[in-house]
Amino acid sequence: MSNDGHPDEPAAAPTRQRGVLFGLFPPLNRREWRVFGIASTAGFFENYDTALISLALVQIQLGLGIAEGHLGGLLSIIRLGYLPALLIAPLADVFGRRRVLLHTIVGYTIFTGLTALAPGPRAFVASQFMARAFAGAETVIALVIVAEEVRAKMRGWMIGMLGALIASGYGVAALAFGFIRMVPYGWRGIFALSLIPLAGIIPIRRWLPESRRFEEVQPHVTAHASIFGPLAELFRLSPRRLAMVVAVTFLIALGNNPGSYLYAKYLQEVHRWAPRQVASMVIFGGAVGIIGNIVAGRLSDRFGRRVMGAIFTMLGPIFTIWMFTTAASAAVVTAWVLRLFVDTASATIVSAYHAELFPTTHRAAAGSMMMVAGTTGGALGLILEGILYPLLHSHWSAICYLSGFWMIAPFVMLFFFPETACRELEAISPHGSLPTL
Repeated sequence: MSNDGHPDEPAAAPTRQRGVLFGLFPPLNRREWRVFGIASTAGFFENYDTALISLALVQIQLGLGIAEGHLGGLLSIIRLGYLPALLIAPLADVFGRRRVLLHTIVGYTIFTGLTALAPGPRAFVASQFMARAFAGAETVIALVIVAEEVRAKMRGWMIGMLGALIASGYGVAALAFGFIRMVPYGWRGIFALSLIPLAGIIPIRRWLPESRRFEEVQPHVTAHASIFGPLAELFRLSPRRLAMVVAVTFLIALGNNPGSYLYAKYLQEVHRWAPRQVASMVIFGGAVGIIGNIVAGRLSDRFGRRVMGAIFTMLGPIFTIWMFTTAASAAVVTAWVLRLFVDTASATIVSAYHAELFPTTHRAAAGSMMMVAGTTGGALGLILEGILYPLLHSHWSAICYLSGFWMIAPFVMLFFFPETACRELEAISPHGSLPTL
């Protein structure tokens, strides 16, 4: 029996359990590696698409004839595409993680293809809206699978590794963006490029086993009166815990999203960077920045989620303000890399909380609620940026003001969140009941 309370595969040989690269890779058994490897394909292309919209925003805006004043509103609508994930992700609590994950990749692939063919702003926004719905559900379910299958002492570590691999989609997008003037059809061509590997992932997903924890609680799942049963029970039986994580997710997204979408526009218009310069910063600086996922995972396993989460979350808005107020290009690069590092670090810890604070029978439903919180917070941030822009006559000043909301989140985390590091999921959230704290 493993320390998760269920039979496990034999552990790897001691010589292979040390990992490589100074302990960068944890000592997982064969099943854990298989689950992690397949689950990590979820979210990669969502980050690819999101990065492309940010990086190629100037080109998309010109190609589709989008007015400057409409930019924030259209981006907020795309961001709201994650809302339908609230209807898709909870299905994993009813029909199983594997089955629903297989279907999400199909829907995402279809709407990514339609994005590349969009004839105008409305078709582009509609295609991206639906692509986000499937991508959001996919990311939630992948996180749930990893949290349920990996042992408690390395859960934060592996959630960080998952976040780092997902975030590498930004680097691939930056690489493609660097050749935007050479790729046929420009931004449309680099959206279409993602369809090639997406088609190959569909058969690979069939090798993913069902979560053992879901199989153990499946008899209880039949008690749900409908597919909305897990969501209804979350609101009824665990309002305080749900409110805590929703508040933190919402505030971070509200303060973070405007800067995340507009930084490439800032570099090209204020600092006069060429697309290849932006791409180079994202590729090389991003390689350093996304290590924040892994560092945060390991540190939170060792020193606790609550303290490390509050520290990383507080540093995010500080580096954002520095980035959008400095006049030196070298300082912009430093601020961007540090911002990405602490942003991915705090995202890893918040994601761990999403997966740990709720029982197996409701874990995917809780994840979908966090997706909704991040979506509405991010969309509101973009809407407020659009409102502040004509008042301040500067996108960059608006971003700095909105970062103030981001600074509230670490205090909520520090004073209200429980500690979950290295505890078994069943100890944090028993299967039979929902916690009230």
